[in-house]
Amino acid sequence: MRRRGRVARFRAVPDAEARRSTQELARARAAEAGASLRDRYLAVRRATGALAAPLTPEDAMVQSMPDASPAKWHLGHTTWFFETFVLARARPSRPPFDPAYGYLFNSYYEAAGPRQPRPERGLLSRPSLADVNRYRGAVDAELAELMEGGLPDPLAEIVELGINHEEQHQELLLTDVKHAFGASPLRPAYASPPPPAGGPAPALRWIAREARMVEVGAPGAGFAFDNERPRHPERIPAHALASRLVTCGEWLAFVADGGYRRPELWMSDGWDAVRRSGWDAPLYWIAEPGGRWSQFTLGGVRPLDEAEPVAHVSWYEADAYARWAGARLPTEAEWETAAAAAPEATGTFADDGRLHPAVAAPGDGPRQLLGDAWEWTGSPYTPYPGFRPATGALGEYNGKFMVNQLVLRGGSCATPRRHARVSYRNFFHPDARWQFSGVRLARDP
Repeated sequence: MRRRGRVARFRAVPDAEARRSTQELARARAAEAGASLRDRYLAVRRATGALAAPLTPEDAMVQSMPDASPAKWHLGHTTWFFETFVLARARPSRPPFDPAYGYLFNSYYEAAGPRQPRPERGLLSRPSLADVNRYRGAVDAELAELMEGGLPDPLAEIVELGINHEEQHQELLLTDVKHAFGASPLRPAYASPPPPAGGPAPALRWIAREARMVEVGAPGAGFAFDNERPRHPERIPAHALASRLVTCGEWLAFVADGGYRRPELWMSDGWDAVRRSGWDAPLYWIAEPGGRWSQFTLGGVRPLDEAEPVAHVSWYEADAYARWAGARLPTEAEWETAAAAAPEATGTFADDGRLHPAVAAPGDGPRQLLGDAWEWTGSPYTPYPGFRPATGALGEYNGKFMVNQLVLRGGSCATPRRHARVSYRNFFHPDARWQFSGVRLARDP
C-alpha cells in the first residue's frame, strides 16, 4: 500500500560511508580479472562489509517483514555458509566458531540442521553486530590461510558457489534495508539521493523477432547456478519485444485509468492481493497533495521521476499492466534470446552507486536487458529438461523452490555487475514487491 503525507526525513549515515560501499563493489568487480580464488573471495567479503558499514547496530537488526532479513543476519549467514560448507569439510576436527551460530544463521538447509524461523530473525539481538563482524573476520582469516596452499577442486567449487551466494545477499541486504527504512516513519536515507533523469525516456519501440529454435541455459564453461542448466533447445514463436522497461510515467497512466480498481485486468489471486493489501500504486510510491507523487529511494524521499523505469511491482501487477496495455509478459526463452543477441549491457548496477533505476540510454537495440530492474516473465520457475540437483545440503540451493514461483531476468540497480548474466534465473512468488522488479512488455504478431 502506498503511504501518504510527509514526515521529517533523517539521514542515517555520512555520505562517505555509502560511497565507500559501492566503491568496494566496483573494486570487487575489478579484482575479478586474473585474480586468484582467494583474492576474489576476500574482495567479495570486503564489499559486503562495506555495504553494511553505513548501518547502525540498531539498523542492522531490523526485520520489517517475514520475507526480509536483518542486515546482521545476512552478514552472519554468508559467513556460516563458508564455515559450514568449506572450513568444516576441509578440517573435520575443527570446532565451530560458536556452536549456536549453526542454528542462528542457517537459512533453509534441512540437511544442515534446525534453524531460527525466518520470520523471527529480527528477534536476534544477540550476537551483537560487533560479534558478527568478529565472526566474519575470524572465518575470513582462516579460509584465506587455507586457500594459500590451494584447495582441492570440490572445495574450490564450493568457494566459487559461496562467492556468488554472497553476491546474492549483497543485493538482498540493500533491498531489505530499503524495505526497513521505507517502513520507518522517519524514512531515513542510506545513501545520497539518486539524481533526476534530466530528460525523457526514449520512445518505446517494438522489436520484432521471427519464430525459431534456440538454445537457452548456461553454456558449459564458467560459473552458473544449477538451475541455469542444462542448456537445451526451445522453440520460440514470432513475437515483438519492447525496446525498454515500462516507465513510471506510463505506470501513472495505468493508475489514472483505474488499473488497481478493475478486476477484469487481474488474475483472481492477484485481485485478492490487491484487496487484501490495499495496493493502489507500486511499493514506495507516496501520494502528495495536489495529485503529485513522490517515491522513497535508498537516498530518501524524492519526487517521482516519470522517465525512470517503474520498480517494486509484483508479478500480479506486471501481468495486469501488460493486459491493460494490450500486451503480455515475455517468456524467459524470449528474454534470454534477445539478451544474448544484445551488443552490450546498458543498464545500471549496484557498482554504479546510483542504487535506483535510471532512464534508458538512447540506442537502436533493446535497452536495459541487464541492470536497472529485474524483469518479470510469464514463465513459471520449473526445472529445465534433464535438471538434476546436487546431492546433500547444497542440492537444496535452488531445486526445492521450483513450484509456485515466477522467473525474473536481467538483474537490477542493486545487483553487483559481475553477478548478472544472460542465463541467470531469479525467482519469487507472484505477490513479491520489495525487490527492484520491473516490467518489459512483449506482444504477439
